[in-house]
Amino acid sequence: MDFSQLIKLGLPRISFSVTTLIDLMIVAFVVYRIYLLIKGTRAVQLIKGLIVLVVAMVVSDWIHLNTVNWLLRQAVTGLIVALPVVFQPELRRGLEKLGGGRFLARNVFMLAEEEKNTMIREVVRAVQMLAKNSIGALIVLERGTGLEEYVDTGTKIDGEISAELLVNIFIPKTPLHDGAVVVRGDRILAAACVLPLDESPNVNKALGTRHRAALGISEQSDAMAVIVSEETGVISLAVEGGLIRYLDDISLAENLNKGLGGSTKLKFSTLWKFK
Repeated sequence: MDFSQLIKLGLPRISFSVTTLIDLMIVAFVVYRIYLLIKGTRAVQLIKGLIVLVVAMVVSDWIHLNTVNWLLRQAVTGLIVALPVVFQPELRRGLEKLGGGRFLARNVFMLAEEEKNTMIREVVRAVQMLAKNSIGALIVLERGTGLEEYVDTGTKIDGEISAELLVNIFIPKTPLHDGAVVVRGDRILAAACVLPLDESPNVNKALGTRHRAALGISEQSDAMAVIVSEETGVISLAVEGGLIRYLDDISLAENLNKGLGGSTKLKFSTLWKFK
């Protein structure tokens, strides 16, 4: 097939140059970032369905099934119009990441090294104690996207982060134990915060409200959420709509350090004092 045939099919004529290469790289990068944005969400299945319809439309046009082709064209047009409504949560996440500078670079937002280490150290210490005693907990760590709307649903604390304070918050039957704690840097912003629940039908039915809330906040923002199961003491981490389970203190610290944009490997022998 020569270029004249490609033009007849409505495809652009490609002349390879440095500009073309840059153009293709930008498009590939944007498509990849969009894929990461919708990965693991209902949008993936909807897009697969749309691709099937488009392929069927092209095939029906090629073999001259005019009525079928007309019906498929109407269906595709309707779906394209409906996409902004159907993908509202994903579009919101994308715009928030773009506005926060995280669409182009995932680690643009970066805590001061001392703040980051303090946060990780105290969170890991607290989670160890909570897991050992099978005390349920949900700790949300803010990154690039502001969490003020969720902070406003709880009781504001604005206190220096410490493992002891975190443990005391989650002790059963205390006023603030039910809900999430939101942490920004080395400060605890609020406790007993209400988070959006993940509504995906693919989530394991055995997971409780804390895990669904952690997944929900990690889908609607770039925050990370640490969960301690009240029933089993299992430690989990929700990030970007996914759940990492069965973590120990070292693996939790490594994942938090990576998620917070750590540039150096943590020295556990000097940083962590768990005794």
